[in-house]
Amino acid sequence: MAAPNVSSGSSFKSTTSHTTDDWTPPSGTLKTPIYQPVKSAKPHSLSNLPLTSEQQIKYDTVLESVSQWTTVPATTAANAPQAPLQDHERMWLTRECLLRYLRATKWHTPNALKRLQSTLSWRREYGADTFTADYISPENETGKQLVLGYDNEARPCLYLNPAKQNTKMSDRQIHHLCYMLDRTIDMMPPGQESACLLINFRGAGGGHVPTVAQARAVLNILQNHSPERLGKALISELPWYVSTFFKLISPFIDPVTREKMKFNEDLTKYIPKEQLWSQYGGKTNGGLDFEYSHDDYWPALEKEVQRRRAAFRERWEQGGKKIAQEEGGAGEGAVGGLAGDEAEGALSAAPTVAAAPERTAAGILPEKERRRLD
Repeated sequence: MAAPNVSSGSSFKSTTSHTTDDWTPPSGTLKTPIYQPVKSAKPHSLSNLPLTSEQQIKYDTVLESVSQWTTVPATTAANAPQAPLQDHERMWLTRECLLRYLRATKWHTPNALKRLQSTLSWRREYGADTFTADYISPENETGKQLVLGYDNEARPCLYLNPAKQNTKMSDRQIHHLCYMLDRTIDMMPPGQESACLLINFRGAGGGHVPTVAQARAVLNILQNHSPERLGKALISELPWYVSTFFKLISPFIDPVTREKMKFNEDLTKYIPKEQLWSQYGGKTNGGLDFEYSHDDYWPALEKEVQRRRAAFRERWEQGGKKIAQEEGGAGEGAVGGLAGDEAEGALSAAPTVAAAPERTAAGILPEKERRRLD
């Protein structure tokens, strides 16, 4: 699979991307993503807070070490061969990224460095940056995952709809979530670093509940390789067997993640009703009139994501291609994954998921990843 090609010279400009103007709902049924939050939504980023003198020293220590990286392991396996650090990986090592990993490890610099390197190696091994829109497209034909709208803190919302499951259990189902999480990050406005997940089990039968192995693979992505990216997880309409499922996976859920999970609450407390999908907020509450059309939504999402990525890359190159540049910019969101012009070549030496399904997609992690680094 080829990585998405992002040209730094792209001149495409969306007329619906994030601006300072207020967002107004469409006059009819919406079939494409929403590109900006409502004006009243206020982003909150911990990375914007002033650092203490001790935190600044630790950040500088991590930055100095990361700036000297020329190679990283090609996989997460012990004694894995080294592979050169690529431009798209340097782009990912933003100031905010370093701070997220420092906060996730309680400002323990050696652990922050280990986890940063581990994520780079994991993405190479997992193939996360080779997942293209065409490859993922069959998984989303029913709209079982949607990046749609923003919450009250301008977090992009990722809807998970288990009842719309349309494929048999496979590696690609987990690839799908990894891909959509990256797209959610791509849609973040300046000043926002986390996402809002909405999971509704209405109409989902027992066969639509993920396995414990799948859940552990998802938790590995969220907790180990996307630290500080989950702002809220709003979970609704749980049948008894789903409640039992959450009890089974509870031991694997980090306490910080668990605190962000809210069950069966009024979603209008967290999301402006004009951007809350009517299927979740109810039309009587003025919810968003949205209808999923794969032929409309999927190419529109891809086009906007590629526009944002091209703009970020151009700004990064103009800034000198330095590690620890700031995320976001005027009218642009953050960059989610690492995909770029060099991604395919950087990953060519790494084993694919098919070569190691028991370690990646199945969620059975190497011993060093099972050990908590913090």
